[in-house]
Amino acid sequence: MSFAKQLHTGYTARKFNIDKKKTEEFIDSLFRFIFYLEKNSCAQLSEIERRLENFKIQFEEILVSASNGRNSHDTGFFFDTFPQVYQALEDDARFIYENDPAAQSVEEVKFSYPGFFAIAVYRLAHELVKNGVPLIPRIWTEYAHSKTGIDIHPGARIGRNFFIDHGTGIVIGETTVIGDNVKLYQGVTLGALSVTKELQNRKRHPSIGDNVVIYANATILGGQTVIGRDSLIGGNVWITESVAPNSVVFHKGLVTVRNKIPVNEPINFII
Repeated sequence: MSFAKQLHTGYTARKFNIDKKKTEEFIDSLFRFIFYLEKNSCAQLSEIERRLENFKIQFEEILVSASNGRNSHDTGFFFDTFPQVYQALEDDARFIYENDPAAQSVEEVKFSYPGFFAIAVYRLAHELVKNGVPLIPRIWTEYAHSKTGIDIHPGARIGRNFFIDHGTGIVIGETTVIGDNVKLYQGVTLGALSVTKELQNRKRHPSIGDNVVIYANATILGGQTVIGRDSLIGGNVWITESVAPNSVVFHKGLVTVRNKIPVNEPINFII
């Protein structure tokens, strides 16, 4: 079989006829519309309503391409949730500002923080997951992943007031459950102990209670692992068992400091 025939076979076997670039551009444009236009004093209500209608038309086209002919009235669920999702994101932005001494304003968080962008895309994508929409949620969150280095599966369940600082290297798995007022720093992994396909329909990722802080490069694994509320998880720890509420978990390493005066102690450098 020629390569052209192989490609043709692959094309005809596809379940979806979706434009990936168009789907990515939609969520990027929607985010900018929601959080950039809102502060534009020149924006008229009629113009905002007109642009919202355009987004509805675009979304209907994308949804149909990913849902094998889903009717246009089914798009209503997504836009009907906007007030709740928008308020949740406003709360996220304010929570980030109130807890990050480097943040100068809530607007700075919305305009420039990669963590806020990743959270916003996740919250919008999660609404699609809850309504059984295929493919689009993962395209959206992987687009955010490519821009921010933050990998949040759209199936995860995340509570209110979620704070991601720096964010690079964060991984949040599909069946993760995160409570309210949780803070994550760069390099945190909320993952599975095993990645075998047989576990597809089981809870594989940890649950994080309310008011938990997880510092950089901590790894928490397993579907039965629960981090109790009000706990503090230090950097670089590896956790595969549950932690009681109000716990402090930290990794104690040995660090030696001395001056640079030569001594008769060999030091091995491997390059």
